[in-house]
Amino acid sequence: MTENTPITIDSILHSKTLTGATSDSLIVRRGNSLRLTDLEGGANCSVLLFNAHNFIERYNMADTLKAQHTAHLTKGFVCYSDMGRILMSLTDDTCGWHDPIGGVSDAACVSARYGAGRYQELRNGFYRNGRELFLIELGKWGLGIRDLVANINFFGKVTVDGSGRMHFCSDHSSPGSYVDLYAEMDTLVVLNTCPHPLDPKSEWQPKPVQLTLWRPNAVNNAICRDRCPENQRGFANNAIYHCQSAA
Repeated sequence: MTENTPITIDSILHSKTLTGATSDSLIVRRGNSLRLTDLEGGANCSVLLFNAHNFIERYNMADTLKAQHTAHLTKGFVCYSDMGRILMSLTDDTCGWHDPIGGVSDAACVSARYGAGRYQELRNGFYRNGRELFLIELGKWGLGIRDLVANINFFGKVTVDGSGRMHFCSDHSSPGSYVDLYAEMDTLVVLNTCPHPLDPKSEWQPKPVQLTLWRPNAVNNAICRDRCPENQRGFANNAIYHCQSAA
């Protein structure tokens, strides 16, 4: 198999640093990759995915996990839509484990763990939460609360014990860890960098994440397609979709 091509200056289409507890959204065109990089270690990047031409089709956590017989994501896995197609493939990953089950923080969660953190006292350093930042970004695309579905927490690791209790693994991601998301169809990516809702740290220290949108010369997504028969069917569904769509 062809190895993934490293990022070169000429291949970069867009680059941006998301500071801690901020948000962004962008469309990643089919054939392009989005690299998320944990710059300092211990970051969390919560992500929602939508078909850029039909927002009704979006990332489905349940189908993604059951089709691939997993409770976490890493290189070789894909992100399924609720229509049985593949939005993005994880074609490279130096972190090794990304959390698809932990959810996103809300105002009550942040207040209980970190305190009030109001704008009146902290100005631009006030405490934000992932749910509100998701809604801000979704609103830019005509979406809203009904579109706030289960998300992926990149760079987070959550395990589940025999009693069904979830446990957050602190300091899982090292400085410079990255994951490459290859767009198998034009995909709207909505992100925020608020702390993971299960992170037990009591001090408010949201970490930055680098976004790099780039066009690889060659991508080894066969590792994703051939992981299991279900993924082969997902890629076949994509082929049918693209041959019928003007997009």
